[in-house]
Amino acid sequence: MPSIRAFRRSRNGCMLAAALAVLMLPACGRGGDEDAQEVRPVRVMVTDKRLSGDTVTLIGSVQPQSEINLSFRISGRMTERLVGVGDHVRRGQLIARLDTQDEESALQSARAQQSGAQAQSVEAENNFIRMRGLVAQDAVSRALFDQAQSSRKAAQAQAESAQAQVNLANNRLSYTRLSSDVAGVVTAQGAEPGEVVAAGQMIVQVAREGGRDAAFDVPAAVKDSTPADTDVTVMLTADPRITARGRVREVSPRADPVTNTFRVKVGLIDAPTAMRMGSTVTGRIKLDAVLGIEVPAAAVMRSGGKTAVWVVDPKTHTVSMREIAVQSSSPSSVMVASGLGQGDIVVTAGVHALHPGQRVRFDESASKQVKPGEARPGGAQP
Repeated sequence: MPSIRAFRRSRNGCMLAAALAVLMLPACGRGGDEDAQEVRPVRVMVTDKRLSGDTVTLIGSVQPQSEINLSFRISGRMTERLVGVGDHVRRGQLIARLDTQDEESALQSARAQQSGAQAQSVEAENNFIRMRGLVAQDAVSRALFDQAQSSRKAAQAQAESAQAQVNLANNRLSYTRLSSDVAGVVTAQGAEPGEVVAAGQMIVQVAREGGRDAAFDVPAAVKDSTPADTDVTVMLTADPRITARGRVREVSPRADPVTNTFRVKVGLIDAPTAMRMGSTVTGRIKLDAVLGIEVPAAAVMRSGGKTAVWVVDPKTHTVSMREIAVQSSSPSSVMVASGLGQGDIVVTAGVHALHPGQRVRFDESASKQVKPGEARPGGAQP
């Protein structure tokens, strides 16, 4: 018969095994739950290159085709400005005045010098006439006659110089009055009355009457895809019934350093009166058809200035983030310039619940081509 010690040892071993089994059961259950939670259900599409010529919608504003800065040609203290922002000005209309005291004094001084120079010129002329008669009678030497002739020429030159100084002083006095060279609308104002302004300092900015532009800030992809001399439909944002036709007139070759966009100016043809300068307008441009990959806008993530999508490995069913370059975009779709290839599996729904290496599951029917924004048939949901 077995001993009591052997019996106790056998019983303790059984109890220990049973306790370990009980402890392992919950642990195994938790591991299974975590594994199940790691497999995320997603919707996907298989990329395919296609021709796309989207119509993009842009928001901009109406601006004059040309603006000029009106400024004084001399410095001085401005005593009066007769127009402000929004005022209509005519060609030749008085805009502002400077204090004329200094210029009037300069003009008086120039006239006084002119009078003295003219008197000397008259005296030299009379002396020359006398010497010419005397030298003909051999009453004076030839040297005295030559001296009188030189004095006459010098006095005439002094009189002409004095006249030029008077003309200059008159001009400077007229420069104390600033008149508009063009007809248009005042869009900005600079110095205020009472300030001392420098020559060339902007007093008012005037937008010329006539041509108007619709200015838009567009990304590089849209700029590069816009056909040359293309027609643009421009609508007043506040009232889309008010429309105008326009053509791309100017494209900035440099990007804005802050927004990294390019300024495109569309010349409006027979713009309605309601499209005043500063009005917000909406423009629609048909882009050139280009071969590229189009994905739904919901598949694209933007963070830290980068744009990326989740791509599924067909063998391991894990996802990885891939950075892409956007060629053009609309509210529903994005045209990818680079970063994706033919046949890539892109996650189109559930993108914000993923992380690199995340396992996903989807119906095998999801491997067919799906157009951006198209709902997948019932097999898309796991």
